[in-house]
Amino acid sequence: MRILGIDPGLATLGYGVIDTAGNRMTLITAGAVITTPDMITPDRLRSIRSQISQLLQLYRPEQIAFEELFFSKNITTGMSVSMARGVTICTCAEYTDKLYEYTPMQIKQAVVGYGKADKHQIQEMVKMTLGLPDIIRPDDAADAVACAITHASSGLLREQFRMK
Repeated sequence: MRILGIDPGLATLGYGVIDTAGNRMTLITAGAVITTPDMITPDRLRSIRSQISQLLQLYRPEQIAFEELFFSKNITTGMSVSMARGVTICTCAEYTDKLYEYTPMQIKQAVVGYGKADKHQIQEMVKMTLGLPDIIRPDDAADAVACAITHASSGLLREQFRMK
C-alpha cells in the first residue's frame, strides 16, 4: 500500500510517501511545500493546492494520513495553518475518500513508543524504521513521514482514524 503523510502548514507543509508490504516500509519521497510571507494568502493557498495535486498525480497514494492540528497559544498562526489544512484536505478529498488523521501524541506513541517524545527522538526513529542513512529534513517532512508510518502501523484499527 502507498501512503501519503501530511503535516499541514501555511509556510511549510511537510509531506512523505511510503510504500508498505507487510511489516516492511520503504520511503519513496519526503519534502515540503513552501510558501513565503511575501505572497498574499490566496496565492499561498493556490500554491499549496497546486503542489499537492501534483504530488497526488505523481505518487498515486492509496491512502492519506494527516497530522491533526494542535494550538495552544497563537490563534493567528492557528487560523492560517487551518486554512492551509482545509485546502489540502479538500484537494486530497477530490482525489480519494481514504483520508485519516492522527494526533501528535498518537504519532509519537506509534513511532517512538512515548507520547511526549521530542522532535529529535521522532526523527531518529523514522530514520531507523525506514533504514535511512540520515534523518529527514526539514522537520515538517520528518513529521509527515512519521504520520504515514503511524497510519501504516495502525492495521485493523485504521478505520477508527478515518476523517469524519
